[in-house]
Amino acid sequence: MQVTLDIKKVALYKSTSQKIRVMTETWVGEESFCPACGSNINQYENNRKVADFYCPGCKEEYELKSQKEKTGNRIADGAYNTMLKRLKGENNPNFFFLNYGLIKYEVINFAVIPKHFFIPDIIVKRNQGLKDRPNYIMCSIDLKQIPESGKIFYIKNQEHQSRQRVLDNWQKTLFLREEKEQSAKGWILDVMNCVDRLGKKEFKLDEIYAFAEVLRKKHPNNQHIKDKIRQQMQFLRDKGYLSFVQKGKYKLN
Repeated sequence: MQVTLDIKKVALYKSTSQKIRVMTETWVGEESFCPACGSNINQYENNRKVADFYCPGCKEEYELKSQKEKTGNRIADGAYNTMLKRLKGENNPNFFFLNYGLIKYEVINFAVIPKHFFIPDIIVKRNQGLKDRPNYIMCSIDLKQIPESGKIFYIKNQEHQSRQRVLDNWQKTLFLREEKEQSAKGWILDVMNCVDRLGKKEFKLDEIYAFAEVLRKKHPNNQHIKDKIRQQMQFLRDKGYLSFVQKGKYKLN
């Protein structure tokens, strides 16, 4: 996988934003592959509202977000209400995230976040009102609320990940697509994030219970937080995301 963006292909463009858009889109189209099936991906025609790329094999769609230097915790997106509407529809794409260096135009990180990790909670109002559209509300994507398993890297800190690893990591969380109810999926993702925060492969159920107060604040109408935690742990175990080691002890697969 070539890691340098091709500057020669944008010599005719005057706008910096246009140059970056063309360079990054060209790189993704030439160097990446569909994480769902491994096929080459194609680029849609310009100005398509829903997505930038699609897989002719499995029909998955992808939207590209690019940033210079290191990707922060929030990625700027478009209209807030439009994004929320997309999350409820069938045409919500997966997201490619790419960040690059300004000096050599090298790709530093390139990852895909599957669409089944996107719920309304991660869409944050960014600002309200433009000069000519005072009621227009923009939004950002809050990457902090996405579990680590939802950030599937092709390149991480300029280090390539194997093709097979990308494909395997995609398959690992496909069970989330079975859950259509957003609040139920939110609970699953919350517990996955709690597991991430422990930072270890094996852990005890009591360590997850330690996040009960955090989860209570996020779900104030639930009066049985520990029961709900235990329910999600069992669900993740049944889906192969976790393994049961012994009573009260789990392992992240």
